[in-house]
Amino acid sequence: MKSKFMKYVQTFSTRKFLLVLADCFILMIAALIANFCNALFGKALSADILAIPMVIGTICSFAFLFVCGAYSKMWRYFRSKDYLSCAGGLIGGFSAMYLFTRILEMQIPHAFMITYFLISAIGICLFRLIFRRTFIEVSEICKHSLQYKRTMIIGGGSACKMLLTEIENARKTQSKSNQVSAEYLPVCIIDDDRSKIGHEIMGVEVIGTTADLEHFAKKLEIEQVICAMPSASEEDRARVLNICAKAKLPAKTIPFIGCLIFDEKEPTLLNQVRDIKVEDLLGRDPVQFNCDEIRRFISGKVCMVTGGGGSIGSELVRQIAKYNPKQIIIIDIYENNAYDIQQELMMQYGDELNLVTLIASVRDYYRINQIYEKYQPQIVFHAAAHKHVPLMEVSPIEAIKNNIVGTFNVATLAQFHNVEKFVMISTDKAVNPTNVMGASKRCCEMIVQYLAQQKEGKTEFVTTRFGNVLGSHGSVIPLFKRQIEEGKAVTVTHPNMTRYFMTIPEAVSLVMEAGAIAHGGEIFVLDMGKPVRIVTLAENLIRMYGKVPYEEVKIEFVGLRPGEKIKEELLMDCEGLEKTANKLIFIGKQIDIDIDTFGVKLGILRDAALTNNEALAVAELHKMVDTFITPEEYNTAVFSDQPNEAACHSKNTDLFDDTHNALAAI
Repeated sequence: MKSKFMKYVQTFSTRKFLLVLADCFILMIAALIANFCNALFGKALSADILAIPMVIGTICSFAFLFVCGAYSKMWRYFRSKDYLSCAGGLIGGFSAMYLFTRILEMQIPHAFMITYFLISAIGICLFRLIFRRTFIEVSEICKHSLQYKRTMIIGGGSACKMLLTEIENARKTQSKSNQVSAEYLPVCIIDDDRSKIGHEIMGVEVIGTTADLEHFAKKLEIEQVICAMPSASEEDRARVLNICAKAKLPAKTIPFIGCLIFDEKEPTLLNQVRDIKVEDLLGRDPVQFNCDEIRRFISGKVCMVTGGGGSIGSELVRQIAKYNPKQIIIIDIYENNAYDIQQELMMQYGDELNLVTLIASVRDYYRINQIYEKYQPQIVFHAAAHKHVPLMEVSPIEAIKNNIVGTFNVATLAQFHNVEKFVMISTDKAVNPTNVMGASKRCCEMIVQYLAQQKEGKTEFVTTRFGNVLGSHGSVIPLFKRQIEEGKAVTVTHPNMTRYFMTIPEAVSLVMEAGAIAHGGEIFVLDMGKPVRIVTLAENLIRMYGKVPYEEVKIEFVGLRPGEKIKEELLMDCEGLEKTANKLIFIGKQIDIDIDTFGVKLGILRDAALTNNEALAVAELHKMVDTFITPEEYNTAVFSDQPNEAACHSKNTDLFDDTHNALAAI
């Protein structure tokens, strides 16, 4: 008990001592004024008699004010109920004073006692009100120089307490966090647990639920919101963002608990508060991967990444570097991207990382063979590809040369040079493709499965398939952001357009774990949750800017682009679905490739592409990929809810979810 008292005394700041002195001064002046009023209508108390109730009243009132918590609240957080605590403390103090005067048998007039109490109560409450207004006005002036923003925190749990503690501590010290804390002036807390309403966390009151957010935001002049719910579901985060958008407030968030980092670079929670990102709103938690398994797969190996400067390739290189590889070989035809990732890794790892960056095209068989011979890679990640659907519709020959011929070169040479594992990165657009890009990637999958069937050499071939990657080159997000920032309408192709989405780190982790657990011939598919409507993504992004969709930022529907599907699929019926150790990663069964005819068809397609015979090349691509149909055929079938009759076609987009639910029930 004594240690707790001493701890509280040590935290009793100069600000509180000043408030105590002010209260004592007000109580003494109130006694003098009450005695003067008493003299006007009766007999004034003598100085020696007046001193007794003045001293006793001051001491008792201070004690009861202290007990009632009148000194535990920061001035800027004072609310109506805190004035009641002052009144309660004075009632207790004056009651104790009256009792003492009775014990001492002093005849103090009741009129004096009542007048003394009223003047004291008015004086103490008025002083706090005036000081609070003065403090807020001074804070507003300082805010422009210190960039304070009146902040509402959503979530009254442990993360909120940690955040408030760090903000307060950062202001008392000259630390790195001090600059960060200058952005935040905590005003109130919102929590959907109604039992917390009225309670305080670090002097900040829990004032209501998220249903009250808009009301309190206007009343308290809130400028920004921090969502301090690191374990909240994606649905809850999306709901909070919608409420913030209605209140026209920018929102920040704390990462998922599994993503929180406490090390030398990010030592505090405060440093990890960030703006809400679109990937926070995909309707599912981030996929977790087996780092130990990936480490055993990568550690001490020579790893080669084609397309190593691209969105997926560069993230692959970053993650491979974390697992202590013997050497990393980056191959890319675009020198600027290759240079950027090279410099990034050199600055981060220096001489600790054995990094080789080469400019080369996967189309050049002899150049790729030269690289294999010189560096002898043990693991190859094939990320090089043309992936932009409308552009490849205009230049189909380039998609065939780069994607199909390039994959054939890299994969067959991997087999020839006895690479341990070859991991190819595919796309959901390869499933029942309606465009040249998707068909070319399906052909790439067939090449990998064709080589896996041959079982020549020791190379294990594996394919990874996933949907759209947020933040990648060609993603809709950068386009939407530019349109919003430039004050233009956001353009969406179709109101019913849906896509599967994942983040770049998730995509790359899938690739690496698939490589780690693969035995050859599999197609690994990630459970990406429900498909996301593109228009919903656009609406959420507009809300993230604190604007109202359709009112402040228009959304225009411009029609499907060449080769586009209305919705994508992840799996074909005949591929089946098998579980892996990771409950969110599944394996599509290997489809047998006709070895006798596949090589012949591939040769004809390659020759047509290399001679730039576009009509023949596209016709041969249709022959090789028998599920390759026109977008008009596919979209018409979708709108009419008629199943497509193409071989091995997926019955509906819920197939993946239905199979997943069935497996989960086993």
